[in-house]
Amino acid sequence: MEHEILLDVRHLTHIFPLSRKTAVKAVDDVSFQIRRGEIFGLVGESGSGKSTAARCVMNIYQPYAGQIYYKGIDTCDRGQFRKNKKMLQTTRQMIFQDSGSSLNQRMKVRDIIEEPMRVQKIRPLRGSYEEEARFQMKYVGLDPEYLKKYPGELSGGQRQRVAIARALTMEPELLVADEPIASLDASIQAQIVNLFRHLQKEHGFSILFIAHDLDMVEFLCDRVGVMYHGKLVETGPAGAVFQNPLHPYTKALIAAIPIPDPRRERARAVPDFANMEFSRKGTLQEVEKDHFVLMEGGDAT
Repeated sequence: MEHEILLDVRHLTHIFPLSRKTAVKAVDDVSFQIRRGEIFGLVGESGSGKSTAARCVMNIYQPYAGQIYYKGIDTCDRGQFRKNKKMLQTTRQMIFQDSGSSLNQRMKVRDIIEEPMRVQKIRPLRGSYEEEARFQMKYVGLDPEYLKKYPGELSGGQRQRVAIARALTMEPELLVADEPIASLDASIQAQIVNLFRHLQKEHGFSILFIAHDLDMVEFLCDRVGVMYHGKLVETGPAGAVFQNPLHPYTKALIAAIPIPDPRRERARAVPDFANMEFSRKGTLQEVEKDHFVLMEGGDAT
């Protein structure tokens, strides 16, 4: 039985004007779906359009073209957005790369976690705002004593857990995580990724997970999409994409994954993306079940 589609992105395009005469197309005709209870990863180099797509999904950016349907609602339609504003602002939550910048430095952690519930007038499941905050702190692996602290007194990993705890108070159905581990040490990255996996299993919500660490994406995600200069060039089950990459860019990206053995890593040739250019022409075509690759004239471009 097919899982219900929670998020349906259709032909998304977003353009940033650089001047009166020039502009950059950050996202170019991108389409993908996320099912309920699924973790979908978007990967690619910096500047490939991953974060722009995420911000369009969350209505931080108004797309230049295309539609984004969340629970069947066209969130790009201002009338539909206004009509469903509270639901859209509570059941969709976002975690940013630098949690320090998304947490008010002048507020204590307790107030940061409680604020969304107060603003949205949501009745806490645990009876009081404070009890809800304490519960969520424990749930993400932090001592409730940290509720008395300010973000500046916490480590990067602790701040990221606070940001996750704040999002969880809304009981989200979709969590958008934009490079949530990029600024953390390797050991902390693994802890946060394991936390995401645990939370998804416990809550059953969907996650749009954006990262450039392919090992983490392969470990965490059910399906993955590969972006290159604004285009989605390959998408499919994580196992299929990582074990049988078909687009030349995907092949190069996976070939650049570091090898744990230091001697083998030093000896191998790592692709230099600065000197590579890949075609972005064609359309996504299904080459095996649920595995799509950007192709032109029947051949992988």
